[in-house]
Amino acid sequence: MNFIKNLEPQCYALLRIVTGFLFMFHGTNYILSWPMARGMENAPWFMAYIGMPILTFGGLLTFIGFYSRPAAFLSSGMMAVAYWMAYGSKAFYPPADSTNSFIELMLPIVNRGELSVMFCFAMLYISSRGSGIWSVDAARGNKD
Repeated sequence: MNFIKNLEPQCYALLRIVTGFLFMFHGTNYILSWPMARGMENAPWFMAYIGMPILTFGGLLTFIGFYSRPAAFLSSGMMAVAYWMAYGSKAFYPPADSTNSFIELMLPIVNRGELSVMFCFAMLYISSRGSGIWSVDAARGNKD
């Protein structure tokens, strides 16, 4: 497995790029209705004015590798809050038709929060690691 060990910087750069790319498009769905329209008509104010810009610009900055540490850290925290607001809270306020126990409803696979959890921890790792190669920061000569 030494061949993959030698590719660690490239694999990390791909993780940062793809994570930022996917994260960014969760925001553009709402703000720009692109690439598919979701709309913000029914979104709470904090989601529309705080959450969606963090999704869009936090994802963009992480994607291009420009100030990735603060952008990813903010994005990670937002995903932790999103998980507990939208998914983890189902354990405390179960849906009327739910037959799952409290413990089952805390599991991301049951409450459908696994994407929030994955984004939270991927962004947390990126915030601890920095931009790495193939980034704007590296092109500017910034050392993480």
